[in-house]
Amino acid sequence: MEEFRRTYLRVCKEGGAEPQESVLARLQEMRGAPGSACLDLAGHSLSVDTCAVLGRVLHNDVLFSELLLTDCMLSEEGVKLLLNGLCSNTTVKVLDLKGNNMRATGSEALGKLLLHNKTLRRLTLEWNALGMWDEAFTMLCEGLGSNGYLRQLDMRNNQINHQGAAELALALKRNSTLQELDLRWNNIGLLGGRSILEALQQNRTLLQLEMAGNNIPSDTLKAVEQAVNHNSDRQSTVRESRSRSQVLCKEIQNLKNEKGQQFLNLMETIDKQRDEMGRSTRTSAVRVGQLQEALNERKSTVNSLKAKLQMTEAALALAEQKSHDLGELVSRVKVEQAELRERQARELNKEQEESVLREGKLLREVHSVTEKNLQLKNKVEELERRCKAQQEQIFELKQERTNTSAELKLRLAQAEERLDIEKKRSKQALEDLDNLRLKEVDHLNHHLEETERTLQDRIQKLEVLRLQLEEELSRARAACVSERAQAEEELGKMRSQVRLEEQQRLSVAEEKLRALRQSRDEAQGLCAQQKQTMAELQAKNSQLVLEMDGLRRRIEELQQELSGKEQEKVAELSRVRVELQEQIGHLQAERTAQGGLKEKIAALEREAKVLASSHREALLDKESEIASLLEKLRLRDAEIQRIREDEAQRASFLQSAILTYVQGSPLGGYSPKK
Repeated sequence: MEEFRRTYLRVCKEGGAEPQESVLARLQEMRGAPGSACLDLAGHSLSVDTCAVLGRVLHNDVLFSELLLTDCMLSEEGVKLLLNGLCSNTTVKVLDLKGNNMRATGSEALGKLLLHNKTLRRLTLEWNALGMWDEAFTMLCEGLGSNGYLRQLDMRNNQINHQGAAELALALKRNSTLQELDLRWNNIGLLGGRSILEALQQNRTLLQLEMAGNNIPSDTLKAVEQAVNHNSDRQSTVRESRSRSQVLCKEIQNLKNEKGQQFLNLMETIDKQRDEMGRSTRTSAVRVGQLQEALNERKSTVNSLKAKLQMTEAALALAEQKSHDLGELVSRVKVEQAELRERQARELNKEQEESVLREGKLLREVHSVTEKNLQLKNKVEELERRCKAQQEQIFELKQERTNTSAELKLRLAQAEERLDIEKKRSKQALEDLDNLRLKEVDHLNHHLEETERTLQDRIQKLEVLRLQLEEELSRARAACVSERAQAEEELGKMRSQVRLEEQQRLSVAEEKLRALRQSRDEAQGLCAQQKQTMAELQAKNSQLVLEMDGLRRRIEELQQELSGKEQEKVAELSRVRVELQEQIGHLQAERTAQGGLKEKIAALEREAKVLASSHREALLDKESEIASLLEKLRLRDAEIQRIREDEAQRASFLQSAILTYVQGSPLGGYSPKK
C-alpha cells in the first residue's frame, strides 16, 4: 500500500498535478489495514487530474484486485482517462462504477475496456445513463460481444430502451462467457424483451438474468426465465457428462492395460511352446544320428559275417537243427508280442472312448455356459428398458434421475466386466483343453487326429456364434447410444475401437497357433519317417538269423521299453484325469459365480422397484410443495406490484432530477439522441 501511495505522489509530481487530499487520506487509512487487495474510493469526488493520475498508476499496478468507485461524481473526461488506464491492467477483477452519471464518453470508454481488458470478471454500472445515447451504447455492446472473460454485469437503472436492448441482444449472441446479467429498472419494453429472448435461443452460458421493472409482459418474462433455466440445466449436464467421460476413459485405459497383459502372457506361452518343439526336434535328430551309427556298425558286422559264412558252411547241418529250435522260440515270442499288441489296442480304444465322452461332456457344459450368458444378456436388456421407462416417468426430477442412472450404469458395467471375465475364463479353459488334447494326440495313434479336427471345427463354430451374438449386442447398444448424449457416443466409438483391436490381436494369435500346428505336423512327419527307418532296421535285423543271441537281447530290451512306455502312459493318463478334475472344479466355481450374478441382478431389480416407489412418493411431495409455493407466489406478486408502483414513482422523481441536472450542467446544450 505504501508503494502505491509513493507511485501516486510521483506520478502527480511528474504530471504537474496536485495530489488530492481525500485520496491521500483514504490511502493512509488503507495502509493501516495490511493484506487488503481492494482500492475503495467510494464517496470521494475525483477530479479529472486525479482520474488521469490513477489511470497511469493502475496501468501497471499488480496490487489491487478490486476497484470501488461508487458515487465519485466522475466527469466524462475523468472516466475516459481512468478506463483507458485500466485497459492494460492485469490484476483488477472487480470494478464498481455505481452512481457516476456516465453518458456517451463513458459508454465508449467502457466498450474499449471490455474489448482490450482480459482480467475483469465483475462490472457494476448501476445508476448511470448509458442507454440514453444509442451510438455510444452500441460501442459498449460491441465490446461486450467481443469480451471473453467477463462473468457478471450489473446495468440496473441505466435508461436502456428497446433499441439498446436489441444491441445488447446482438452482443449476447456473440458472447460465450457472461453468466450473470442484471437489467432491472430500465425501459426495455415488449420489443426489447422479445429481442433478448431471441438472443437466449443462441446464448448457452447465461445462467442468471434479472429483468424486473422494464414493462415486459409476464409471458415474456416466463419465457426468459425458462431459457435461463435451460442454460443452467445444460451446464449441469455438461459437467456431469465431462465427469462421466473422465471415468469412462479411465475404465477404457484399465481395459487396454489388461488386454495388453493378456496378450503378453499369450506370447510368453507361445514362446515356451516353440522352445519345447525345438527341444523335441533336437532330441529326434540326436536319435536319428545314433540309429545311423548303429546301421553303420551293423553293416560292418554283416560284412564280417559274410566272410565267416564261407568258413561255417560245413557246420550248417548242426546249426540248422539249432536254428529250428530257435525259430520255435521266436514264434512263441511273436505270439506273445501279438497278444501284448492286442491288449494295447484294447486299452487305446477304451481311452479313445473315454476321451470322446469327456469331450462330449465339455461341449455340453460350453453350451450351457453360452445359454446362461444369453439369459444374463437378456436380463441386462430388460434392465435397460426398465431404466428408460423410469427416465420417461421421472423427467422432472433430473438430479435424482442422474444419481440413480449413474449407479445403475456402474453396476451394469461391473456386470459386463464380470461377463467378459467369465468369457475369457471359458476361452482359456477351451485353449487348455486343446493343448491337452494335442499332447494326448502326440502320444496316441493317428485315429485321434480326426476327432481332434472335428472338435476344432465345432469350437470354431461356437466362436463364430459367439461373435455373431456380440455383434448383435453391439448393434443394440449402438441403437441405445445414438439416443443418448454425445459423450456416450464417443464412448461407443472407443469401445468399438477396443473390440477391433482385440479381434486383430486374436487373429494374430490364431495365425501363430496355425504356424505352431504346421510345425507340429512337420514334427509328426519326421517321427513317422523315423518309425519307417526303425521298421527297416528291424526287418534287416530279422534277416540276420545267425545272430540269435543278439536278437534275444534285443527282444529283452524291447520288452523293457514296452513296459516303460506302458508306465509312462499310465502316468500321463493319471495326470490327464487330475487336470480334467481340476477343470471341472473351475467350471463348477464359474457356475456358482453366475448364480451370484443372478442374485445380484435380482437385487438390482428390487432396488429399481424401490426407487420407482420412492420417486412416486417424492413426486407427490413435490406437487404439494408446488401448490404451497404457488399460493406464496400469489401473495408475493401483490407485494411486488405495490413495490413496483413505489419504485416507478421514485424512478420518475429521479429521472426528472437527472434531467434537471443535465440541463443545468455545462453540457446542457448537447441534446441526447433518442
